[in-house]
This record gives sequence, structure tokens and C-alpha cells, in this order.
Amino acid sequence: MTHQTFPILYSFRRCPYAMRARLALFVSGQQVRLREVVLRDKPAAMLDASAKATVPVLCLPSGQVIDESLDIMLWALEQADPKGWYQPQVGGLEEMLHLINKCDTEFKPHLDRYKYANRYEDAQPETHRTAAATFLAELEQRLVTSRFLFGHRATLADYAVMPFIRQFAGVDRDWFAAAPYPQLQAWMAGLMDESPFRDVMEKYPQWAEGDTDTLFPAD
Repeated sequence: MTHQTFPILYSFRRCPYAMRARLALFVSGQQVRLREVVLRDKPAAMLDASAKATVPVLCLPSGQVIDESLDIMLWALEQADPKGWYQPQVGGLEEMLHLINKCDTEFKPHLDRYKYANRYEDAQPETHRTAAATFLAELEQRLVTSRFLFGHRATLADYAVMPFIRQFAGVDRDWFAAAPYPQLQAWMAGLMDESPFRDVMEKYPQWAEGDTDTLFPAD
């Protein structure tokens, strides 16, 4: 396969959804042509590929476009799953997907209104922080009995959820550090401090039409 026939991934380093995509692509060894996007200056090629108009967007050589972060993760792991992300020690794939869905549909709306309260009419940051903490407490309870969310090794669920816990923690670091979630804090810090997370957080310049391809993961 030549570089020109690799899939194209439109990404933004700090976006938790794009982090998800890069994590799964990295761990499964699926090389892509990475195009780093600046969200205030989105490239026309990405907008043409996906009406969603935000990252991540994966364009396959077949012409198929995958523009939901979890779908990109699942596609990558269907190609290869060398770390067993699909095979938790406790529970199964459906249970992991249920927890990820809860993160996306219940936790994330409160996170957005906590972090970006000025974007939402009548949003009360502390109220949304309290509501979001229900999900944190659920994760804490899971982590009391195991190192990761579904056993003693990391899986799809850990890496699909962690970028959003990281985003939440960054809103008020003092509050998060003092919150009664020691297992969750240790879990997040551990995942952030090791591969693959550190590997996928390398900085890349903004991509522009005509630029040389950046292969990710690198050869």
C-alpha cells in the first residue's frame, strides 16, 4: 500500500473525540494520513467529506467516510486488536458500549455546560458539575475493585471515556484534585502518563491543501 492509498484522518490534537480516534488507530497499527485541523479554519476537503463539519473524520480509500469517533475506534479494532480492547476481563463488549454511551449522552452534556457555560443560556456551572459527578462516582465504584473499568488491563471503555474525564478535570484542577475520587484520579493519571496516550498527543502543524502527508502512526 502506498502512502497515497492510506486512509485520511482529520484530527485536532486537543479534541477528546479526536483523541479517541487516534488512540484506537495507534494501538491497532492502522496507518493514516493525519491532517491536523484548526477548528476556526476548517479545510474545505474535510467539509466536503463530512457534513458534520467537525473532527474526527476518517476517509477510507474505498470512499467510505466514518465521522463518529466511536465508529472510528470500532473500525480500527476490527482491523486489528493486539491489546484485547474488545475482550475485557470483566463483562463484555455490550457492557462497555453501554458505559461509553452513558459518557457521551449523559456525562458530556453536563461537561459542556460546566466548561463552556457562556455558550449555553441559563447554564449554571456548579449545577452541571454536580450532575456530571454522578458519572464520576460510578467510575470510582468500578475502579475500587479493579485497576481499569473492566478488569486489570485497559480496554476500549477506558480509552473511550478517559479523554472526557481529562477534559472535566482540567476545568477546575483544584476541585478535581480535592474531590472524593482517588481511584478515578489515579486511573486517569496512569493512562495519561503512558503509551498509547502520550504517543498520540504529539503536536503537528495545521494541515493545508498541498502539504506533504504526515503518517500516523509514524513508520
